[in-house]
Amino acid sequence: MTASTTHLGDRRSAAHQRAMAMDRHPTRRPVTHSGPAPRTFYVIAVTAFVLTLLGLVMVLSATSISEVHKGHSPFRIFGRQVVWAAVGFVGLLAAAKVPLRLLQRLAVPLFLGALALMLLPFVPHLGTNVNGASSWVGIGNVTFQPSEFMKLALLVVAAATLADRRREPNPLGAHFGRVMLFVAVACGICVVQGDLGSAIVIAAIGMAVVFLAGVPMLPIVATSAAGVLVGVMYALTSPRRRNRFVAFLDCAGSKSDLCYQTSQAMIATAQGGITGSGVGQGHSKLGELVPLAHSDFIFSVVAEEMGMIGVIAVLGGFLALSWAGVKAAMASSQPFNRLLAGGIVAWFVLQAFINVGGVTRLLPVTGLTLPFISAGGSSLLVTLVATGILLNVARNAR
Repeated sequence: MTASTTHLGDRRSAAHQRAMAMDRHPTRRPVTHSGPAPRTFYVIAVTAFVLTLLGLVMVLSATSISEVHKGHSPFRIFGRQVVWAAVGFVGLLAAAKVPLRLLQRLAVPLFLGALALMLLPFVPHLGTNVNGASSWVGIGNVTFQPSEFMKLALLVVAAATLADRRREPNPLGAHFGRVMLFVAVACGICVVQGDLGSAIVIAAIGMAVVFLAGVPMLPIVATSAAGVLVGVMYALTSPRRRNRFVAFLDCAGSKSDLCYQTSQAMIATAQGGITGSGVGQGHSKLGELVPLAHSDFIFSVVAEEMGMIGVIAVLGGFLALSWAGVKAAMASSQPFNRLLAGGIVAWFVLQAFINVGGVTRLLPVTGLTLPFISAGGSSLLVTLVATGILLNVARNAR
């Protein structure tokens, strides 16, 4: 054997050892890239910006007249939403720049921080009850919902846990069980607070991440079935929640009381036609015909004032965001990045589906906001930060 052949074999062996070392320590791989960002990056950025602007316009349209009738400034709710949007875009820019390997290392501290926030509603003089759910925190003039931050923290810790599955001899037992423990703790607190909608989204985020990580379907289906059973039993234990579910099944028979919101929202949606009545010209938001028109039922205001064109624009925006997010996830070579992007897409799509389903009577009303569109500061802030993480994954997916 010649010396050159020996040196070639040594170089190949060294390269193989480096590759194996990188495979054992995925967080040490370089993840930053130079040059122009891929097309998916710009699709995500433009779509999120347009949806946020549309949401601000619709919040102003849905609240200005009713606020005047209450003796307030017509820009009271809109102004707060603008402030939250500005803070959210700062968070988006920061999340788009932070090294994702650092985010992976901080996954558990982030989850513990979100867990601490989730306990604040139980603190006297801090917790606030809104629409029957004790899941809000009020500090001065600022009110926020800690479960929104838990959605993102749960996603990050689940992705970080499952991205390191090669380091354990039993990935199913060690990692799937650990993620389900995180999900159970977060959902349990939401249930105690009376916030079933957030518990559903958090559980769905966890199940989406474990599915994308390649966990076999049997434990996923079994765990999901157990979760659905627990959720149904919980819904039946409260007269308010039970009546809401019964009203969903017989909306025509209870449209004057229990199903009043959904009935009025469906009427407003049907009145929009193709082009709508025009932004600011809708009547359903007047006189509380559609309660919570600026938050849970803002989709009905979009349909009434912008018609089918507005409906297609909103749903098409979520479709474009989903397409770009999936493309970014598939193009990424990092397991953590892939799980992050896939989990964010599942989160946005599921929450939008539940919100629109409640407005159109396809699903029971759960109190969830429509991402980017509904009034709700903490929801908009966390949504924009999650979008920044999605942009980060897309920018480095080469």
